[in-house]
Amino acid sequence: MKNLIEVQNIKKNYGNKEAVKGISFCVQENEILGLLGPNGSGKTTTIGMLLGLLKPSSGNIFINNLKLEENRIQILEMINFISPYIELPKKLTVKQNLYVYSKLYKVKNIKERIEYLSEKLRITELLESITGELSSGQKNRVSLAKALINEPKVLLLDEPTASLDPEVGDFVRTFLEEYKKEKKISILLASHNMNEVTRLCKSVLMMKNGIIIDKGKPEDLMNKHGRKNLEEVFLKLSRSENEFN
Repeated sequence: MKNLIEVQNIKKNYGNKEAVKGISFCVQENEILGLLGPNGSGKTTTIGMLLGLLKPSSGNIFINNLKLEENRIQILEMINFISPYIELPKKLTVKQNLYVYSKLYKVKNIKERIEYLSEKLRITELLESITGELSSGQKNRVSLAKALINEPKVLLLDEPTASLDPEVGDFVRTFLEEYKKEKKISILLASHNMNEVTRLCKSVLMMKNGIIIDKGKPEDLMNKHGRKNLEEVFLKLSRSENEFN
């Protein structure tokens, strides 16, 4: 299976502070990899480096076999992201937002792409609505449409269902499962929802203090650490002083 994301020993320093201390991992085509860890573990910094927003202090990142540092423009056209902490322009309509991002990503079949995603994500009736007036669930689906507007090969998700009610959260998870199978994309999912991670992810990485302290399939980690679910594994690793590699 082809690796669409390959991270080789990346580090990120801020002066004397090491935010990420040399981590390596791969995400295969048609795979969702979970990136877990407590606040301050280095997850967001890692995602920032994968997006090209932060430059690693050392190490290399390859997206679809292209080195990020040397092919940023080409790579940025094939990736996208969603985060509940980054809002779309509030005064534009949903349709205007999707059109603007389509132009930014050089989407050729803009009308068809917006219609396809609007139908899939149940936002057709929201296209003429002002984005800032939408509910959190509606904004989430619109942000997901934005994240898929350029048909990315790699999708980076930072807490994609945070603050959503159970029905909308389940809709988003089901959509991601089906879209991944259809398009065979790679997804890196950072989440604090352990049930979501167990459901969606083939394997997970556990980060703490800038390093990967454990990794594996959710069920294998539960067995390894003698816990009933992934949340208990997360708590054990987050509170432990030891490393489990």
